[in-house]
Amino acid sequence: MAESRYISLAEAAAQFGISHSHLKLLARSERLRAFKIGRNWVTTAEAVAEYLENEALRSRNPYKRRS
Repeated sequence: MAESRYISLAEAAAQFGISHSHLKLLARSERLRAFKIGRNWVTTAEAVAEYLENEALRSRNPYKRRS
């Protein structure tokens, strides 16, 4: 089984063509599997690919506040 390597959100943004700030918003709203190490968010390439493939997650508006 291949071991997942953690990458910063900046690396993920460059790799997938999504802005760093949008990935950070997704991480904070728990729509992207990510966690903080110190003050930096990290994720895996698999988690970003999973988010991009999941139409149900992508169709929700991340800027809308929860009621």
